[in-house]
Amino acid sequence: MKYRDRNELIAQILECCNGNRVTRTKIMFYTYLSFNLTKEYLLLLLEKGLIEYHTGQRTFKTTEKGIHFLNIHNNFPGLTSV
Repeated sequence: MKYRDRNELIAQILECCNGNRVTRTKIMFYTYLSFNLTKEYLLLLLEKGLIEYHTGQRTFKTTEKGIHFLNIHNNFPGLTSV
């Protein structure tokens, strides 16, 4: 597996949560991250407003701001930073 930088990991998490409400476990399997790293990235994305957490179902979903970040990341590689 190749080295992934911070922005690439963030984009993968946002892609996983885009359009769906997904659990932390599904995000871990999709991104191949450990529990602790997944938790750190999810906290960062929540603080930045890129994802939202649904308490009742314990799921995550990408916000409009997150979708905007994802579009910029996909269309202009190397331009995004969080």
